[in-house]
Amino acid sequence: MKPKDNNVWGILWAILGMLYFFVPLYGTLDFSLRMIKGRLSFEAYRIILADPKFLESFQYSAVMGIITVLISLSIFLPTVYWIHLKLPQIRPVVEIITILPFIIPVIVYVFGIIRTFSKPPLQMTLRPFTTDILMAAGYIVLSMPYMYRAIDVGMRSIDVRTLTEAAQSLGSNWLQILVNVIIPNMRIAILSGSLICFATVIGELILGDFLVRPALGPYMVLVGRDRAYEPAALAILSYALTWICLGLLQGFSRGGTSQQLTGR
Repeated sequence: MKPKDNNVWGILWAILGMLYFFVPLYGTLDFSLRMIKGRLSFEAYRIILADPKFLESFQYSAVMGIITVLISLSIFLPTVYWIHLKLPQIRPVVEIITILPFIIPVIVYVFGIIRTFSKPPLQMTLRPFTTDILMAAGYIVLSMPYMYRAIDVGMRSIDVRTLTEAAQSLGSNWLQILVNVIIPNMRIAILSGSLICFATVIGELILGDFLVRPALGPYMVLVGRDRAYEPAALAILSYALTWICLGLLQGFSRGGTSQQLTGR
């Protein structure tokens, strides 16, 4: 096969892939704009954005996403750093543990939480605050595969041992090394894991539904039961949020790459 033929087939498959992605998306967008008969309008979006329940659910999920990201970083950054530096032999075990959310269905995980924490002496599902603690813990576990692997890949891209020994020779303690040396060299990996973790929390359904908390996922399902145009608008808004996160990641990645190349 000639190189020109390879280019033709590559362009063909690229076009087919774009059509496979964009045609359903265009159909959803077009349908969401036809709430008023006879003309295109953003009425469905106006209704969604003016709905107090949407604002409440989005705010709740956004706050829980930020909390999940901060706690996950505080757990996995020092853990992965210590594994790379002192305990590389336990990495296979940790990798198996971090993929358990892919193996155990979320519904089983939620029922385990409810059965464990809804009876004495804990009974954490009786009050909103303690239930939110369970929600945050559940989100941390569900996003664990993404956060761990993002940090692990970032840690493998730098020479952890050399950086640590150089910082120790200058009198830095472990906390100073982690905050002032390791984290600045891993900002792209940290950002990647944080955005994926945040998107996971925003789109999660089962935890919020069974623990009866005002998350965005249950709200989207509730709207989809009774309405036609608003769920399409919500789908477009969720796509837009995902693209914004990817755009932020791409922008910071380019900035980080140019900074590394220029040394400034």
